[in-house]
Amino acid sequence: MTSKVTAFADIETEFDTYVGQIGYATMVTVDKQHRPRTRVLIPVWEHADGTPLGWLATYKTPVKAAHIAANPHVNFSYWAPGNNSVAVDATAEWADAPEIRERVWQLYRQTSPPGAGYDLGQFWHSPQDPKLQILRLDPWRIQVIRGRDLRSRIWQARPESARAAG
Repeated sequence: MTSKVTAFADIETEFDTYVGQIGYATMVTVDKQHRPRTRVLIPVWEHADGTPLGWLATYKTPVKAAHIAANPHVNFSYWAPGNNSVAVDATAEWADAPEIRERVWQLYRQTSPPGAGYDLGQFWHSPQDPKLQILRLDPWRIQVIRGRDLRSRIWQARPESARAAG
């Protein structure tokens, strides 16, 4: 059974629980010929003004950079045995301001939500490391599915708050 919710708060607890327990997400981008590419990453999420906001500490590989430049729409899929899952449709944009880099570095340390983060120092020297790149993730649709009964709930951003949600 699928139902739509109007407020992210209606699915926030399940979202935080599932993402925190699962941790790793499969990220999907598409190339100029509309072919998908996946990679497994760990974004962190926060809640700002009643809506989710994601951040991804990553390397700016030529493939990832080209895909996002051509089409900023991305998907993150979380799945666990037992079928609890989360699907996040979002737009992605590179964010390089020093204060954002520092904030995201701290968010990963704080593991937001609990269990999903890690110490970025394992891969980069500091928030100013030029190899560290940050993607801002603005979700426009999130679906949570509870595995035991396959109950599905979907939140969508209001059109005025969705960034290029198409």
